[in-house]
Amino acid sequence: MKFKKSICESKNVKPFKPEPNTIIGLATDSLGNGIIHGLRHNPEKNTNGWYIWVGDYSEKEDFFKPICVEHLKEYLKFDLTEYLDLPPGFRFLLDSSNNYEDVWFDRDLLES
Repeated sequence: MKFKKSICESKNVKPFKPEPNTIIGLATDSLGNGIIHGLRHNPEKNTNGWYIWVGDYSEKEDFFKPICVEHLKEYLKFDLTEYLDLPPGFRFLLDSSNNYEDVWFDRDLLES
């Protein structure tokens, strides 16, 4: 029996799970149907470095709301648990309506 590789295995990286009770920046006003975007900076203070939104990005100061990682499932229909294990510097795009997934490393996320 052949098992599907995890996202981290497919990218040949060690999982870096968000610590319990840490904060994700979630663009709650953008949620709905569309492409899910995620990117991870280095964790700071009580954050885990993740920022997630659906559709178009906005530069508005209040675009992202602080959401505890344990509550993310209450906001999204799609389970992102496996993607959240990606280490800092990774990004993803998910479009479930077209069965599309893209995951890549972006060094710029570690320098900003």
